[in-house]
Amino acid sequence: MQKKELRSKYKELRTQLTENELEEMSMAIANKLLTLPIWEKTYFHIFLPIIEHKEVDTELILHLLSGKDKEIIISKSDFETRNMTHFLLTDNTKIKKNEYNIPEPVDGIEVPSNKIDVVFVPLLAFDKQGHRVGYGKGFYDKFLSECKPDVIKIGLSFFEAENKITDAHKADVQLDYCVSPTAIYQFQKA
Repeated sequence: MQKKELRSKYKELRTQLTENELEEMSMAIANKLLTLPIWEKTYFHIFLPIIEHKEVDTELILHLLSGKDKEIIISKSDFETRNMTHFLLTDNTKIKKNEYNIPEPVDGIEVPSNKIDVVFVPLLAFDKQGHRVGYGKGFYDKFLSECKPDVIKIGLSFFEAENKITDAHKADVQLDYCVSPTAIYQFQKA
């Protein structure tokens, strides 16, 4: 399937999820993350979910990271330049929703992309090769291409892998892992 079709299909599937299902699946994903070989790393980038889009609730993952004393990084998006600015999440960080209902830090201690060790990546769909479909704005592809070469990219998905995204291209940054409520997918680099 092509990205456009997948975007439409998975947005629709998400709208059908109940609050209970969202909570249970988000918890299952967080629990699966504990088995990944990432916990010796220090700098973890995480997205704060757009609740209106029924994204994976990352609150449990935030608790895991905090409990393991990790440095947690969140971003602010600039829709004109398609750039993301990354900030350390601290007790003093003020979070405010932008015009697209994305919770973002107001300001804080900036962290360069090349310092980040692990990125939890939001997505709508993904395939068995590690390609992902997001909302189509290109923020994460741009951000991930700015990270160090060995950054670990982990997609979080309520649904299982599609066989193939037929219009994936070279500029699309592949995931290293994708975690669903029932499985962990690990991808080989093409």
